[in-house]
Amino acid sequence: MRPHRYVAAFAVAALLAGCGTAEPSANAPLKMAFVYATSTQNPFQEMAFGAKAAASNAGNVDLALSAPSQVDGPQEVQLFQSAIRNSKDGVALETLTPDLFVRPLNQATDLGVPVVAVDTAPPAGTKVDLYIGNSNTELGRMLGEEFVKQVPEGTTGEVVLGNAIPGLTLLQQRLDGMKSVIEAKRPGLRISGPFDSGSEPTSNFNKWNDIVKAHPDAIGYLGVGAQDAVSLALIQKNTGRKFLAGSCDPDIAALQAVKDGYVFALASPEHWLKGYVALSLLIEHKRNGKELPKGWWNTGSLVVNAANIDQIIARQKDEDTRKAAFKAETDKQLADPSKYLKSIGDAN
Repeated sequence: MRPHRYVAAFAVAALLAGCGTAEPSANAPLKMAFVYATSTQNPFQEMAFGAKAAASNAGNVDLALSAPSQVDGPQEVQLFQSAIRNSKDGVALETLTPDLFVRPLNQATDLGVPVVAVDTAPPAGTKVDLYIGNSNTELGRMLGEEFVKQVPEGTTGEVVLGNAIPGLTLLQQRLDGMKSVIEAKRPGLRISGPFDSGSEPTSNFNKWNDIVKAHPDAIGYLGVGAQDAVSLALIQKNTGRKFLAGSCDPDIAALQAVKDGYVFALASPEHWLKGYVALSLLIEHKRNGKELPKGWWNTGSLVVNAANIDQIIARQKDEDTRKAAFKAETDKQLADPSKYLKSIGDAN
């Protein structure tokens, strides 16, 4: 055999030896993304913090975080389509406009990009079969239970409900859960609404101001969005009037309102956990070849009230305090996924 044939044979052997026979590296560099509804509101910031923490803990993960500066479904679709082109190792998606994502999610599947739905269940007609989210019906019940603790049996009067994004299923589930508790345990109360309370901070304050003026004698005002507690506390400060106010999400201003006594409770969907679990599962899938679970992973919820407000304010101080406070819970959930999984069809 002539010398050049030995060279050619060696090159072919080397090429074959390097073709797909090696095990995935435990620290292989990854390009991943988390695309979410808006960068300006607490729930979505919390999820992004969680995703960022998971990427940091895993190491060697290039995580791209992207979101519109306000809720803008078409713009978020563009960001998602960019993510599945540039972050092909995995994308977590949180959206408030799921119906716009049927085609984009199917594009991701066609490209072989793993996708996990976060906070909002994937729309029908897609092949995304893992959803990370709390039970919003239970979240609403939790807030309802905190409300009835403030109201003696036999009380009559009006309770006003607000909905930050009418038509969004997860917020309606919260309202349904809350109403079911109030109707069953305080039947003398008259429930009004839900009225559109707006999701953006300025809009939310202006709409709640109008709602409170239109229902001046109500004993309580309850919302299910992140800004509601902030606005209702500010209205009390501005007017000097005191009423029962409660809502969802641990926005720092909402936490301070609990601390100051303007808000009796917040029901926290624990959004940080969602981002962390979603990214952790995508990383493990890509690095270790572990199949992504299928179904609805319920990460749980928490009541924030006078009893634990100092602890939660300390937890929410910065990204490091969040990581430290959630570590035991994330370790527990990721160690035994079967305890947290149900069918996506059961998500509520």
